[in-house]
Amino acid sequence: MGSVSLKIGDGTARFKRATVCSSAVNVLMIFSVISTNLFALYAFTSSSKHHQNHLFHNTHKNISLISEQVSLILREIDSSQKKLAKMEKELLGYETIDISRPNIANELKLFLQHHQLPLGKDSRTGITEMVASVGHSCDKSADLLSQFMTYKVSGPCPDDWSLGQKLILRGCEPLPRRRCFAKPVPKVGLSPFPISLWKPVSDKILTWSGLGCKNLECLNKKKLSRDCVGCFDLANGYENQKFVKVRSKNDFLIDDVLALASGGIRIGFDIGGGSGTFAARMAENNVTVITSTLNIDAPFSEFIAARGLFPLYLSLDHRFPFYDNVFDLVHASSGLDVGGKPEKLEFLMFDIDRVMRAGGLFWLDNFYCADDEKKRTLTRLIERFGYKKLKWVVGEKVETAGSGKSEIYLSAVLQKPARV
Repeated sequence: MGSVSLKIGDGTARFKRATVCSSAVNVLMIFSVISTNLFALYAFTSSSKHHQNHLFHNTHKNISLISEQVSLILREIDSSQKKLAKMEKELLGYETIDISRPNIANELKLFLQHHQLPLGKDSRTGITEMVASVGHSCDKSADLLSQFMTYKVSGPCPDDWSLGQKLILRGCEPLPRRRCFAKPVPKVGLSPFPISLWKPVSDKILTWSGLGCKNLECLNKKKLSRDCVGCFDLANGYENQKFVKVRSKNDFLIDDVLALASGGIRIGFDIGGGSGTFAARMAENNVTVITSTLNIDAPFSEFIAARGLFPLYLSLDHRFPFYDNVFDLVHASSGLDVGGKPEKLEFLMFDIDRVMRAGGLFWLDNFYCADDEKKRTLTRLIERFGYKKLKWVVGEKVETAGSGKSEIYLSAVLQKPARV
């Protein structure tokens, strides 16, 4: 045994021989440690025997108590998670589709996940994450939506445009984006602009899947709507005479309407514009017009694009994706009739007013009024906006189907006031 001494001067350390006194102390310490351990072992052994029966009887009671405590903790965690989810929805201002439900496509789950901004909170907008833009009614059509989102990533998209349109008509708008390639349709024989405006379009460059007719000849024999009877025939019939030749007092000429505009007409929006003939006539007058449409029973969007015009695939229930006060002209016909309660038409009219600049024109073109009450309701609604009536004609037409029934139509050109 020895002790260590550190000599500060030369930085070396050396052992010193142990003395008799230090050895005695070490022996005493060892004896004390051994005695203490023996006593502790004895005490532990006798205590175990004394409490063995007591612990056995209380084991079941303690397990039950722990189980109750765990259940209580789990309930508190579940309640806290629900409260947190509710607070998150209230703070963020939106709800999402429940992606935990069964049979939800993985692509839909991936698209709907919230993605945190890489640099945290955006100082300009205040948002902290990016959220997928999907119509709220998609939640009611989750099965169809999941079917729409089932495809091979980076592969060809299923030929299911009609499924997507069905979702849109159910209020599932906008649809989620997909990571697949749309079916290519060779656009062979497209004519240059402006020849494309009136040159007949080939059947071969249009998509006919999901449609009853498989060619334009079939479409031109059908009454697709009040505003589209033979509207795909650009060579014959009335389509190439629209807006330049009148058939009744309800028909206005484009030149006459353009002459009413203050500040000129440069860009316009045609709501439910059929095959795009209004946009074509305006293009001849150097006015750019966007035509909103859906492919209801016909390939409207592709046909309009083949004419060198701008189709917007959009339902009338969708808020117009344009900023306020941008259009010089908004044109609408019987497609403006959204049916249902009057409030639905009010929402649509206020959105039309929103995207139209002060001094701009709202051209209501041959709007079908089912009865006098419908006409009065629309008239009262228009008068609420304070538009100046530049043209206002209520006329009757004989129903073209051969029944001989007289129908009421309203045509008007209205100017939006400059409100304070």
